[in-house]
Amino acid sequence: MKKEKFNQKLLVEGNDDQHVIWSLCQKFALSENFDVIDCDGIDNIFAQLPIRMKQSEIKTIGIIVDADFDIQKRWQKLMSVVEKYEYLFDKQLRSEGIIITQDNMPKLGIWIMPNNEVSGMLEDFITFLVPDNDKLFPLAQDILSKLENLNINQYQLIHRTKALISTWLAWQEDPGTPMGLAITKKYLSTDEKNCIQFINWLIELFHSNE
Repeated sequence: MKKEKFNQKLLVEGNDDQHVIWSLCQKFALSENFDVIDCDGIDNIFAQLPIRMKQSEIKTIGIIVDADFDIQKRWQKLMSVVEKYEYLFDKQLRSEGIIITQDNMPKLGIWIMPNNEVSGMLEDFITFLVPDNDKLFPLAQDILSKLENLNINQYQLIHRTKALISTWLAWQEDPGTPMGLAITKKYLSTDEKNCIQFINWLIELFHSNE
């Protein structure tokens, strides 16, 4: 476990999120001024939030969660959690992410994967970064469709994008490269608009006062 060093915290659901964010920060040369904390699931993010809110030294808290099957349901849940701390904020979920600044409270940021607009998860965000001219990605999609048509897929459909990205990564020069490292190795494109929007959210949340 990486030791916490900063008074700015980014709470994420898992190890993959953590490594993707570290790789993106490295790619865009963002200075290291916040901890990325693997909470091991969304329930633990919600469990950690009250503890983090009480720590007077913390000045910024970011939350990244998957939308999963229903982004509006996820947003409603997040709003109900945030409202407990009496933050005043626009209830409209925006594609650029949510950032709330309020006197005597930590600055609070929310990003719902993949892009605050559609249902999905981290792997759906990664699909945005697959280069448009990639020849393997359509083949990986076709393979999964064939498995599903034959009813022999072992993955649940909620995890289809996980299977898709894992299949595509298995066919790269270094087979099975993790998502974060795939960014570092430039298998993925980081000039895609959703990626840029995410980076801008990180910059505004953690670097705007530098």
